[in-house]
Amino acid sequence: MKLTKHEHACVVLEKDGAKIVIDPGSFSSGAAEIIEGADAILLTHEHFDHVNADAIHGALAARPDLRVYAPAAMADAITQHRDQVTGVAAGDVLTLGSFSVTVHGSEHAVIHPDIPVIANVGYLVDGSLYHPGDAYFVPDVPVSVLLLATSGPWMKLGEAADYVRTVRPQQVIQIHEALLSDIGLHLAGSILGEQGLTGLPLTQLPVGQSLTL
Repeated sequence: MKLTKHEHACVVLEKDGAKIVIDPGSFSSGAAEIIEGADAILLTHEHFDHVNADAIHGALAARPDLRVYAPAAMADAITQHRDQVTGVAAGDVLTLGSFSVTVHGSEHAVIHPDIPVIANVGYLVDGSLYHPGDAYFVPDVPVSVLLLATSGPWMKLGEAADYVRTVRPQQVIQIHEALLSDIGLHLAGSILGEQGLTGLPLTQLPVGQSLTL
């Protein structure tokens, strides 16, 4: 499986000619190009930093074969191209080309008691790579590669460290880092990396770079 890191929480997974895009958000100015050629788009939740609505609707209009998967409450609210959007919930299993995807969790992390909690799901791809969206939900199955959010109004680095310790993956790749300065990125790497609280290296991929898992 090839993983390509894009801005913030967006990653592209490719294998055997199949391509999945997870959370192409508004922080990705090239979201339309990122989505191009994808077999499916997986959305963890509705926040704009995970959903570039213009790019997604444009792709759906141009390609009737493109499919979008999102939390059921979010999918119900998408009225355009409704037949191309599928609502998902914890326990669902998706077959997308050569990929097998299972759905986990149900709620976004609490930002503040005055802000309503919305739906959020995580996606485990091929029983190996887990994208949690904006939540530190722990799947009840092993996770080999964890995509770890390291910035956001809903989390702190201590919580991220505890999440890694609980999930116990073999590899950790940073996502959701757009709010961090260069100093913040260095701090996250120090606290969450091999010499910090987790004992595992924190892979910090630059935007546009790929690795094979």
